[in-house]
Amino acid sequence: MPILRDRNRRYVVSRKSPQIPPGLWIADVGAGTGLFTLRFAEAVGPSGRVYAVDVSESFVDSIRRHARAEGLENVVPVVNQQTSVALDTATVDLVFLCDTYHHFEYPDAMLASIREALAPGGVLAIIDDRREPDVSAPWIIEHVRADRRTVIKEVTQAGFDLIDEPLELRENFFIRFRKRHP
Repeated sequence: MPILRDRNRRYVVSRKSPQIPPGLWIADVGAGTGLFTLRFAEAVGPSGRVYAVDVSESFVDSIRRHARAEGLENVVPVVNQQTSVALDTATVDLVFLCDTYHHFEYPDAMLASIREALAPGGVLAIIDDRREPDVSAPWIIEHVRADRRTVIKEVTQAGFDLIDEPLELRENFFIRFRKRHP
């Protein structure tokens, strides 16, 4: 799915996505306003499912309303906690985090929960702010807890293998991991 930011740091997302096949089950963790949830729901079609996971009940309720208004019956709203994505074991093929990882107060617990929710061979995709001294804006340095290297270390220690970095983004990194077999 083409994911870019315009000069105002807003996300620009294509409605058509050859890289998100129909029938895929996705968890948009930290779904926020539902920007990605709704586009994923269109891409996976009626045979797929998208879990809109967020700790904010008001965000989840808003996504539910917007999905229904767009006729997207494949969106499942989920209010989670800081230590769990609140999904059943092996429920999803892809967990997507956008500007969410740095908010994890308990990264070990969340990564364990994500790993459990992923089906065998499932993918964890993370987009987050670059945290680089003398490069990143001061607010990012103060706000973002983990740089790219730390994210890779934490995720691989939690039972994932690094796949690739499919897009080069100016102010963010985009890294994909696969759930490691036991």
